[in-house]
Parts: sequence; structure tokens; C-alpha cells
Amino acid sequence: MEAAPIKVLMVCLGNICRSPTAEVVFRNEVSNRKLEHLFDIDSAGTGTWHIGEKPDSRARAAALKRNMNMDSLRARAVSNEDFNHFDYIFAMDIQNHIDLKTMEPDRALANIELFLTWPNKKEGRGGYQEVPDPFYSGEDGFELVLDLIEAASKDILDHIVNKHQLV
Repeated sequence: MEAAPIKVLMVCLGNICRSPTAEVVFRNEVSNRKLEHLFDIDSAGTGTWHIGEKPDSRARAAALKRNMNMDSLRARAVSNEDFNHFDYIFAMDIQNHIDLKTMEPDRALANIELFLTWPNKKEGRGGYQEVPDPFYSGEDGFELVLDLIEAASKDILDHIVNKHQLV
């Protein structure tokens, strides 16, 4: 019998910049290691105003420059079911982490973590504890987000693979 996949949810505010970027980057890292059959990866937002929309065009363009296509993704809101469906829910920033903890139902199964500081990286990455919201920034903001997420995704995947003895 094959083990159930490890389920990972990336969360930001609107689910159009950071969390879909984290979804596609993490999915890419999983694919590069040929582990896609062991993971279920998704993204969502704590806000509802972008439901059904594609990721921000600037996020899609930045990801595409790194050969990652986000065109099939659509924004959705975090649901109560997510807290028991996913093993790991990663917040892109402290406020979304707080919001997720507030939304979390009693006896939820998911581990809710701050993306850049998990696991055991209290100092964050390059001085960042949060993935900065690039929505009001230029192209450089989207490139920085990709850089931070790519580095964190490798460490997070290493930790999950080791913890769950996937290889």
C-alpha cells in the first residue's frame, strides 16, 4: 500500500503573488527531485477578493523567466477543511500566520508555520523573516520573492523528506 501524499498549502493574503509563487516553486523543487507522486501542493489566501483570478501578471512573468508556469493557478480562499486536509500550512508573513491561527478550528491536524523561518531558522533568510509582499513594488520585488522562496523551499523539502523518510 502506498503512503498518503504529504499535503502542503502555501498561504498569503490574496493568493495572487506570494502563495502561488511558493506553490509553483515548491512544486518545481519536488519535481526536480522526482518526488511529485509523494506530494499534494496547493495555495490559498486569507482574503477573498481575488477568488478565481490568475496570479498577478508580474508574478507569472517573473516565474516564467525561471521556467515555472503559473497560468493554470487560480486564487482561492483558505477553508476550514484545509486545516484537516493539509499536513503543513505555510504563511508567507506574520499577519497571515496570526490570521491562520485565529481561523484554525479546534483539534486541527495541520502544522501552521511561517514559511521563511521554518524549520529552525529563527533568523529567517537574508534578514527576512517574512516573504515581502511584492504587489506594490516593481519587478525587483518579484525577483526577491522568488529568490527567498526558492532558498526556503529547498530547506523545507529537505526537512520534510527527512522527517517523513520519503527517500
